[in-house]
Amino acid sequence: MQRESRFSQWLRRRPRNGADSRTAAAAAAERENLLLAAVAAGFPLAPAAHPEGYGCSCVRIGCPTPARHPLSFAWQTQASSDSETVGRWLADDPLANFIIATGSELDVLDVPAEAGRSALKRLDEERVEVGPVAESDDGSHSRMLFFTATRGTPEDEDEWWPCELDCHPETMDEHPGLRWHCRGSYVLVPPARLPGGGSVGWLRGPERQLPDPLTLLEALTDACARHARDSTDQDVAIWPLGR
Repeated sequence: MQRESRFSQWLRRRPRNGADSRTAAAAAAERENLLLAAVAAGFPLAPAAHPEGYGCSCVRIGCPTPARHPLSFAWQTQASSDSETVGRWLADDPLANFIIATGSELDVLDVPAEAGRSALKRLDEERVEVGPVAESDDGSHSRMLFFTATRGTPEDEDEWWPCELDCHPETMDEHPGLRWHCRGSYVLVPPARLPGGGSVGWLRGPERQLPDPLTLLEALTDACARHARDSTDQDVAIWPLGR
């Protein structure tokens, strides 16, 4: 099994209740370091909206995804893994969240948190190499994000294999179980803030090697199937409900 790095050990040691006496400047520097760690791992980032009260910092009235979407419609071409560019964006808007554009450098397998914890335990017991893992919790729904190598964007479109689990921003509600963020999709990169005090944070840091998604898929689909079977939420399903 891959040894835990000092970065991951530091993440695990960090106080989670926010009760420590760090100054705002120290907290901002820590956040910047975490974002730059994602950049150093080659993750392409783009600025996103942030919480404003219980709403969104964007100008859209009744924003349906507050603090969870990119600021620019050109986010796919804007996304960058250049540290100076990301540092400049952060200086221009210190409160901004950031998204990772998926499908070029990495994909993300996104599952209900309960299923994710079960799958992670199984993968560790089977000594399967698991890459970066994050958790998103908005107070009512919690998801776990497993970062993997991408299926890629081949020049020959016929070589790219679509999947019923493929998730795009406009189809998020159709994927209550397992979501596969690949081309044309994105996820919030930790650390990120959500309305109502929710957050997105690393469980295992971005310095870990990205695994082949197929090595995780069986454990995740099995866990999602159990979660769907045991859940009292009738909207939960392992597969997309339709397009």
